Amino acid sequence: MKKDILKKGFSKLCTAKAMAELYEENFKQVSKYVHATSRGHEAVQVALGMQLLPQDYAFPYYRDDAMLLSFGLEPYDLMLQLLAKKDDPFSGGRTYYSHPSLKDDDKPKIPHQSSATGMQAIPATGVAMGMQYKELQGLNDNSVENPISVCSLGDASVTEGEIAEAFQMAALKQMPILYLVQDNGWDISANAAETRAQNAFEYAQGFHGLDAISIDGANFIESYEAIEKVIEIIRKERRPFLVHAKVPLLNHHTSGVRMEWYRDDLDEARSRDPYPVLKQQLLDNGFTESEVNVIEDEAKEKVTSDFEKALEAENPKPEDLFTHDFVTTPITEEKGTREPEGADKVVMVDCALFAVEELMREHKECLLYGQDVGGRLGGVFREAATLAQKFGDDRVFNTPIQEAFIVGSTVGMSAVGLKPIVEVQFADYIWPGLNQLFTEVSRSCYLSNGKWPVSMILRVPIGAYGSGGPYHSSSVESVITNIRGIKIAYPSNGADLKGLMKAAYHDPNPVVILEHKGLYWSKVPGTNGATSVEPSEDYILPFGKAWVLQEIWKQDDVETLTIITYGMGVHWAYNASGELDMRDQIEIIDLRTLYPLDEDTIMKSVKKTGKCLVVTEEPSNNSFARALAGKIQEECFKYLDAPVMTIGSENMPAIPLNSTLEQTMIPSTEKVKAKIEVLLNY
Repeated sequence: MKKDILKKGFSKLCTAKAMAELYEENFKQVSKYVHATSRGHEAVQVALGMQLLPQDYAFPYYRDDAMLLSFGLEPYDLMLQLLAKKDDPFSGGRTYYSHPSLKDDDKPKIPHQSSATGMQAIPATGVAMGMQYKELQGLNDNSVENPISVCSLGDASVTEGEIAEAFQMAALKQMPILYLVQDNGWDISANAAETRAQNAFEYAQGFHGLDAISIDGANFIESYEAIEKVIEIIRKERRPFLVHAKVPLLNHHTSGVRMEWYRDDLDEARSRDPYPVLKQQLLDNGFTESEVNVIEDEAKEKVTSDFEKALEAENPKPEDLFTHDFVTTPITEEKGTREPEGADKVVMVDCALFAVEELMREHKECLLYGQDVGGRLGGVFREAATLAQKFGDDRVFNTPIQEAFIVGSTVGMSAVGLKPIVEVQFADYIWPGLNQLFTEVSRSCYLSNGKWPVSMILRVPIGAYGSGGPYHSSSVESVITNIRGIKIAYPSNGADLKGLMKAAYHDPNPVVILEHKGLYWSKVPGTNGATSVEPSEDYILPFGKAWVLQEIWKQDDVETLTIITYGMGVHWAYNASGELDMRDQIEIIDLRTLYPLDEDTIMKSVKKTGKCLVVTEEPSNNSFARALAGKIQEECFKYLDAPVMTIGSENMPAIPLNSTLEQTMIPSTEKVKAKIEVLLNY
């Protein structure tokens, strides 16, 4: 092996080792925040890190500080995060040690990931999928060598179900990704014999098309040479590979879980320390004892010096809390023609379909995927009909039944510069995807200090319609609105859906669009208002601008009322006010978006009318609607002539299949009419 590679590898290993030892020596000083070190894992981490290029993408896990050093980061950079300092280059003091996110021109790109125990495999595979897509569409940079995606995993995380989803897609689609599994035989206090039926190398055999090797990850030369061959294969053949590296864990699981509390294998683990092995490899390759000592001494001096400097670094200020939750969107005003002269009136589902078609025609970075959206069916609601035929199977394609992958892969797709539009088939199916939506998608911008916003659109058909039963009828907006860091639309008509879809595409942040399937074709009696004259191609409707669908004036001689609602509730409210012949007394606010929320329009209306009803399809207990009612009560208390009331579905666990039971469960025009009369007569 070339001497410069050995020297650099040993230097990085010594630096990581010195950092772990310094943290132990200064345990009381550094134990305020949790950290884990690479001690025992250094050789394979450095062997991989030294071979990645700036165009590559890496997803290191929380024990990978040696890998980060091999990317070119300094101990000082990592220590700023260790101590949660303001200038922590990854997160600005927001997240744990060795939880990196990096966008430097001269280093591999590191999108944000959560405290990675398997969840990172899906975003990392999403990057590889994005690389593959760009190559197929001619969007890649041919001036540089083919990039790869690297996902680093601890062996314990491979038992996660989301790992299987990532492996499945990588093998199925033959994506350019390297999974490095560092196997130290431990979870926290549970060992491999207790928790794993097979190791990662054996597990990979079940995924046809995912080749795997097993190596001694404590041997630098073996690791470097094996990984060199694997990377060469991936760069040339554009297919996935797994490297299972056996390593010892020579330090605590984390600073808060001490190895001496439960480990009975420490002597055996120390016998496999990669440090003396690499030191001997230098001596065997012509380095003198004194040259080796100099490398070690320089590493220790650098670590000590950087630590002293990091201790003095500035801490975040209170105002630093309130930055980078979102990237500023360029869409702030309504633009284009909402009702073009001579345009046809179309159903809501077609407004969305035409919006996506127009976006895909204009932007090659735009693609659509999910279950059954491909050419054979075009979506179970025909919401993707003809798109695969028009744009090809590489741009509009089916996924397996993998909601976590559908949602989480958008993190990687966005990171490489694409704009994925994805969907889960029903709101009831969103639950397996919530882990990715919450831990990866919603937090990426904030925890990367603004470096990695996730630009994606997640479409979710929602709501009760036509006896869909307990697994196709749920409303889930209260769960979604409790995830900070995403924007949420819930339109009531086709024109709004098209305008919001266009705004979502140009928004650099993650957007969830809840689309009531009972409004898609206006087949539910009383929902003709969901059909629209199709807006022009340039029509854009900004988020956070409610629509005063039915506006009234301030009146002192009669009782007046504001109804705040969205989605199907808009139609119940509008029909109820008409049947009561009270359109002059009832102002109706269609929220359009649940986040951002147009509080100014809401409060202005309630202060004018003096009474307020919030209408939702969700069961009202502990709901978004009930929270909004509380907010209105808080802001408008002195203007109110009655309590703010809500009406929603009955508070039962699920929507039954039987049509009588379904109608008993959910609101209706008649039920809203009755609630209006109660409130007006209060």
